[in-house]
Amino acid sequence: MSESEASADGTGNDAARYDVVVVGAGTAGIPCAIHAAQAGARVLLVEKDSRIGGTLHVTGGHMAAAGTRRQAERGIEDSVEAHLADIRRISKGTARDDLITIVAHHAPETIEWLADRGFAFAPETPRIIYGHEPYTVARTYYGKDEGMSILAVLEPELQKAMAEHDLTLWTNAPVTELSTDDNGAVVGVTVYRDGKDVPVRAAAVVIATGGFASGPELFQELEGSPLVSAAARTSTGDGIHLGLAVGARLQGKGTYLPTFGGLPDPRTPGRANWSDRQRLTSERPPREIYVDKNGRRWVREDEESIDEKERALTKIPDQTFWTIFDDAALSLATGGLNQMVVGKEPDEVRAMMDNRPGLHSADTIEELARKAGIDEAGLVATVAAYNRAVEAGEDPEFGREYLPAPIAQPPFYAIRNHAITLVTFQGLDIDESFAVIAESGQPIPGLYAIGEVIGAGATCGNSFCSGMLVTPALTFGRLLGTRLGQELAGTAATIH
Repeated sequence: MSESEASADGTGNDAARYDVVVVGAGTAGIPCAIHAAQAGARVLLVEKDSRIGGTLHVTGGHMAAAGTRRQAERGIEDSVEAHLADIRRISKGTARDDLITIVAHHAPETIEWLADRGFAFAPETPRIIYGHEPYTVARTYYGKDEGMSILAVLEPELQKAMAEHDLTLWTNAPVTELSTDDNGAVVGVTVYRDGKDVPVRAAAVVIATGGFASGPELFQELEGSPLVSAAARTSTGDGIHLGLAVGARLQGKGTYLPTFGGLPDPRTPGRANWSDRQRLTSERPPREIYVDKNGRRWVREDEESIDEKERALTKIPDQTFWTIFDDAALSLATGGLNQMVVGKEPDEVRAMMDNRPGLHSADTIEELARKAGIDEAGLVATVAAYNRAVEAGEDPEFGREYLPAPIAQPPFYAIRNHAITLVTFQGLDIDESFAVIAESGQPIPGLYAIGEVIGAGATCGNSFCSGMLVTPALTFGRLLGTRLGQELAGTAATIH
């Protein structure tokens, strides 16, 4: 159906009628709409943004699957059972076993589906990713252009499905309300489009709106922490609000983990400038220390496990810390992985000091503390204690082993970091059929949810598990779309 025909349907006195409405044209919503239409359903895909793709515009697009053609071509032996065992190990059993089992069994099909449509794999993939707790086998894939490589497959597939099947796309069209009947079943949506509230009736509504990592009020309510985000700006929790309004239950409480530290964005409070984040000390030897607002160290800086550091970060005040170092350390931070700030040589970092929010320099530790807003006595005592540990060759407080030099050569530097939220871990509760569960524990008829709106905790548990966000979104979208299309094709004509 063309855009003009869709507009005529949607703005008349009577509600437009579809078999399936998919809310959110992103990683999960696009494949869901495509497969539902291919299976014979009349589908409406609605997106609040002016463009499709959602988080694919900002994500690294990591996917994971075992037993693929690409693994076999590279002599990598793997199995679904091994993949599941790794997910359970990494998440320490906190991910939902029913959902990760579905993912692991169907993930290879998703990878092959992308490959058959020309997905531009990064040549080094599959590989083991070490940014978080790694798999035991190379089974992580991503594209040459990260998430955009996935969108480069999905977008033409969507255009093809719109040309060959009964699939309509509305952009600039936020869904403002779910419609329910007297029994509480979801029977449609209200879409704000062209300045009007447009009623749409449907046999099934799929929420695929992403998370709430750019929704500070909802984040504070659900996670009890201030939000500093590097996520897509459209991830404002719309689907959570829609679901809660019709009695949906949430899952994933207590599974939240932040991403370890990022520099404040110079233009937008509450956001992190991910492109020039500090280089992780799991990637290079640390010549700095980390302190909280009281000036106290809170973690062993040379701890190789980023997972351990992220868990420690959740326990310090405001999840905010400062990196403290001197000019001698900065002078050595040159060249690729050895850089202290990604992509920045020492003189570039010096130029940022006192010109960017949260980046400070001073000739004394006392002055540095005052400028950075750190407790002065606390920082002075901590730097002195660290310098004594360097001299003794032993760190009695945290057991740090890499103690290269004291923090003694001015100017001294402080870079403020905050726990960064890229994804959110709570979301709408669903069953194995992807139906949204009500507070009563029963499915809400006619309502489904897939993608980050179900929460990363569902498929990652209390961990970052490689590929277990993008892969479930794509896979659940394909599975749910096909099933709804087969079950509901033709029902639009009978909806009243």
